[in-house]
Amino acid sequence: MTVWTPTDDGYADLTSHDAFAEGAPHNTFARLRREDPLHWTEYADGQDFWSITRHADIAEMNKNTGVFSSARGIRMEDQTYEEYLARRTFQETDPPEHSQTRMKLMKAFSRTTMAQYEDDIRAICVDILDEVLDKGTFDATKEIARQLPMRMLGRIVGLPDADLPWLVEKGDALIANTDPDFTTHVLDKLDTDEFRMMPFNSPAGAELYLYARDLMEKKERAGDTSGVLHMILQPSKDGSVISDTEFRNFFCLVVAAGNDTTRYSIAAGIQAMCHQPELLEQMRAGGDIWETAPDEIIRWATPALYFRRTALQDHEMHGKTIRAGDKVLYWWSSANRDETVFDDPFRVDLYRNPNRHLSFGQGGPHVCLGMWLARLEVKVLFQELAKRLRSIEPAGPHRFLRSNFVGGIKELPVTVTCA
Repeated sequence: MTVWTPTDDGYADLTSHDAFAEGAPHNTFARLRREDPLHWTEYADGQDFWSITRHADIAEMNKNTGVFSSARGIRMEDQTYEEYLARRTFQETDPPEHSQTRMKLMKAFSRTTMAQYEDDIRAICVDILDEVLDKGTFDATKEIARQLPMRMLGRIVGLPDADLPWLVEKGDALIANTDPDFTTHVLDKLDTDEFRMMPFNSPAGAELYLYARDLMEKKERAGDTSGVLHMILQPSKDGSVISDTEFRNFFCLVVAAGNDTTRYSIAAGIQAMCHQPELLEQMRAGGDIWETAPDEIIRWATPALYFRRTALQDHEMHGKTIRAGDKVLYWWSSANRDETVFDDPFRVDLYRNPNRHLSFGQGGPHVCLGMWLARLEVKVLFQELAKRLRSIEPAGPHRFLRSNFVGGIKELPVTVTCA
């Protein structure tokens, strides 16, 4: 049994958010991998671009920052240089600037540091599951998947628990700004020019900035120098410090990306358990499966569907020429279903090893800072969930985000029987 089968006709419009509202159009990606792996994609709302869909191509190009730059933006939507400067985070920079920022944060997000949070994560998972499982039927995205990363955000960044629901709501409005369930300012439905200098072209960016500024003032008065926000404010080796705008954008990134990616990985894993009953049995047996299961769940989820790059010079591949200035999209969601790399890619195999998924942007300098935390959260959540369940099954259809940038199940009704 497969977890979910794509229904697109193989010719989906990759620029349309509606084309992803029933899940990523994997029939289209499969056709492009076979027939046109360097595909010129017409974009009615902006500059046309190249779609890269094969795992091998993306893995190789992702290393080549000398030709393919992040310093023009990482999303499909076009922006002026003024808008880019106003919205950018360190994700939208190239080495060496990118490397300098990462150096400030690497210790805080290292595997060793994240491992120290395992007991905290487990305690949060126990609280969440003790509260929800007795309900029997519930929305697993809202009641489980959303809760863990939200609560961990407070621990790592140093935020008051009472503020977390509001912060996550604003983060959703940012990163899911194409879905009317999450924002009143839908990117492709309304004129959002008045917010064009805000992260993700959203008013939520301004609200988060005011919150972050107030938070840091309180921390400074209290002499609190803990957490990643303090780290990012420290001078680089050359004495430079980030601007107010850069700090605002970094805070928005932490709130939005730090929550959504793990949330939708957990939701995808629960969805898989509903449709492949053997997964629960395998999890309950435990053992070596916990060395491989988190990466397989994250491969299956692929929360970031693509990242964009911009060519700095002409580049030849597949008999075509990518010209300097061209936009290039790396479709992670396609790479993670590439049948030349993953056997039976539409089946969740918790023992898959090796698992060369690209959900974290592996192989390049922009590899996800939070990957060790994400893996640990996924592992611990499913360890605690599996030992409490006798069965889990769908209680209705699941619903995907309306977004071609963030892939996730926003509603996942399930019915559980406790062990």
